[in-house]
Amino acid sequence: MAKDEKETPAETPKKKSKKMLIIIVAAVVLLGGGGAASYLLFFKSSGEKKVEAPVKGAVVTLEDALTINLADAHYLKVGFTLQLTEAAGEEAPDIAEAIDLAIDEYTGVKIAELETEKGRETKKEDLLKKIEKAYLKEGEEESPVMGLYFTQFVTQ
Repeated sequence: MAKDEKETPAETPKKKSKKMLIIIVAAVVLLGGGGAASYLLFFKSSGEKKVEAPVKGAVVTLEDALTINLADAHYLKVGFTLQLTEAAGEEAPDIAEAIDLAIDEYTGVKIAELETEKGRETKKEDLLKKIEKAYLKEGEEESPVMGLYFTQFVTQ
């Protein structure tokens, strides 16, 4: 028993020093990583050009809802509004192209895809991208259309 008592006190300081060393190294790594991240986020980005979000302008509403054939004898009744940017001016663009794009986007889609929020949002984003591209004038960088809002969305 005398041997056990002598070995135990000698091992204890070594374990404590290893634990303390690991804690110190972990703290230095965490602080260094935090400092690097804050530098990149706050100081590095200050020299970059900031992009301003477009200001909301006029709204163009589809007068009558569209009835679109989906897959498997289902249909979608959809109405929507286009949010224009302030730079687009007060003159409402012809919405016929947006209607045509909506019909193309939703025709033949399975109803299961539109029954989930994720499915609806994905199709809505796809339609908005197509509409933004269609209404983009030659020589301009930004589309006059900045948003698409459903006013009706009924499936059967």
